[in-house]
Amino acid sequence: MKAFEILESNVRSYCRSFPVIFDKAKGDHLYSETGESYIDFFAGAGALNYGHNNEYMKAQILEYVSQDRIMHGLDMYTKAKEDFILAFSEHILQPRALDYKLQFCGPTGTNAVEAALKLARKVKGRTGVFAFMGGFHGMSLGSLSITSSNSMRESAGLPLSHVTFIPYEASVEGLDTIRYMERLLTDTHSGTAKPAAVILETVQAEGGINVAGIEWLQNLRQFCDDHDILMIVDDIQVGCGRTGPFFSFERAGIVPDIVILSKSISGYGLPMSLLLIRPELDIWSPGEHNGTFRGNQLAFVTAKAALEFRAAERLGEQVREKEAFVAQYLKNEIEPLGPGLHIRGIGLIWGIDVAVLGEEAAGEIARNCFKNGLILERAGRNDTVIKIMPPLTISMDNLKRGCETIKESISKVCYSYSV
Repeated sequence: MKAFEILESNVRSYCRSFPVIFDKAKGDHLYSETGESYIDFFAGAGALNYGHNNEYMKAQILEYVSQDRIMHGLDMYTKAKEDFILAFSEHILQPRALDYKLQFCGPTGTNAVEAALKLARKVKGRTGVFAFMGGFHGMSLGSLSITSSNSMRESAGLPLSHVTFIPYEASVEGLDTIRYMERLLTDTHSGTAKPAAVILETVQAEGGINVAGIEWLQNLRQFCDDHDILMIVDDIQVGCGRTGPFFSFERAGIVPDIVILSKSISGYGLPMSLLLIRPELDIWSPGEHNGTFRGNQLAFVTAKAALEFRAAERLGEQVREKEAFVAQYLKNEIEPLGPGLHIRGIGLIWGIDVAVLGEEAAGEIARNCFKNGLILERAGRNDTVIKIMPPLTISMDNLKRGCETIKESISKVCYSYSV
């Protein structure tokens, strides 16, 4: 690994947690160049909901490339883009009676976040945004402005303004965050102007797997309606089936004004991001927000294939079955390992909060898991939450094996900490 250490920037991060050279991947496994296998509870930070090298999607890529089809198209009309748009309408929008226009942004989620913020401010003619403590939305300047982590915000190198941070649902005991926002807008001495938008993740992933309640989400939707504020849902990491239904907000029966998708929207780990916009909000001038790689043709191909695969495999039902297993296992097998361990999650994104063991414990647990053939990451304040996020297609056997590995690792750490 000397080449990486000598030639690659210090900014590299995940490789420090998983210090081997990976060479192959299939389904729910990664393989190092020397042949070691690892169960994947990481799923490319949520970009691989359908697993590694999904056979159905791979076949579509190979066929497309073999025919010398368009590989780069900016935002020109292409057959691949048309096929995806029609498939997305057929499989996702029409069955849910959702009326959205699609805007294709740059290749990563933060590009779409930037577009959402720009559009909201343009539509409402206001500069402010309400965001939530614990939220993560990306690393470009606009996205950083609505990301709450102090260390990440400091990396911007300049002040990040026009954002008011609100405690996330019940994160502060005794505080009704909806009433708090109401007070900010109705108290003539709050010092806070009406924002253009409220942006949120219905499940804060990097924030520590904080799951918003249905009633709170519904009340937030009503708050936005009452005050003429756009509701933006960042579904980059917890959309595309991660919580069970395709969108994470479906469980609350709400319809956001703007939805941000990326990561697993392409299905195969290829760069792609897009906005879903209520038609009356689409007031862009041609080219007002653009990017050279806003038309990733291979991603269109695999994104369409992903929707077909999801429907054929009844993936939503699979997630519900696996969710039930994980919830029961964590409650019965892991929560009793030590007082103060907290379990949070939904669908196939779960967190084990081990803050009670101290700030070093989660890192030790993750390292033990890796040594025993399981890849997972940490999240939350001080990275004290063990994050479980396997491909949605993971086999029940490997899901169980991974959970057993976590149990063994936590047991070992709890014993060493005498908890």
